[in-house]
Amino acid sequence: MVQSSLVMFEEESREISRIIEHLLADANAKSVFLVDKDGQLIASSGDTKDIDSTSLASLTAGNIAATGGLARLIGEKEFSILFHEGEKDNIHISIVGQRVILVVIFDDRSSLGLVRLRVRKASEELDDCVQRVLRRMESSAPKRSLLEEITDEDIEKLFQ
Repeated sequence: MVQSSLVMFEEESREISRIIEHLLADANAKSVFLVDKDGQLIASSGDTKDIDSTSLASLTAGNIAATGGLARLIGEKEFSILFHEGEKDNIHISIVGQRVILVVIFDDRSSLGLVRLRVRKASEELDDCVQRVLRRMESSAPKRSLLEEITDEDIEKLFQ
């Protein structure tokens, strides 16, 4: 099934912002990003001014796609959590509800254990919110018109 881009509604957008701001504080992180699996930035919080968020979003989605391929090679569905450790900063990446990617950037003021603990709680809240967005998208999707249901064969028959 092809997934369309998320259409964010104001209520859920505010809730997502609230959740990631709490995660930022609770995990003592530098910044937090929420990205759609197609590489679109949904929300961000924290010290993001020196980060090209568009590139971060697309590279994160690519990273998830690449590691998904690796997972399938060894018989796994996907790797739901990725961790990259740097000299100064670390990146914790997790898949939320099979649909969005949560990225937490942190340094030595926090720890991987704390980040993982706080991400687990935030992921549940984010998944609930994303599921509401998906339901609203589905219920507000335009219904197929009669013209969309007419096939080329039907048109040919009309003109014969």
